[in-house]
Amino acid sequence: MVRARNKGKIAALVPAVIVIIVVVAIFTTAFGSLGSAGEEQAAVRLEEALVKGAVTCYANEGIYPPTLDYLVEKYNVRIDEERFYVHYDVFASNIMPDITVIEK
Repeated sequence: MVRARNKGKIAALVPAVIVIIVVVAIFTTAFGSLGSAGEEQAAVRLEEALVKGAVTCYANEGIYPPTLDYLVEKYNVRIDEERFYVHYDVFASNIMPDITVIEK
């Protein structure tokens, strides 16, 4: 008779345990997605900082930065080179360079 009661209690706990497992799985998936979205935002923020630096250079000097190194050196833009590739293509000194940031 004692075993029958214990089986009844265990049977009642199974749905609750399943619900808890499902909720934990959903939260784990959601937080994983937030982490990758944050990494994508880091690349966007870096690209925006590079564009802002280039525009500031143009406003101050009348030309866009001739090289990425010039932009980094003179306008204090920091690039995590271990994390990002930066494509900086200059066509002319009075035309905005093509700036693309890609995560490695």
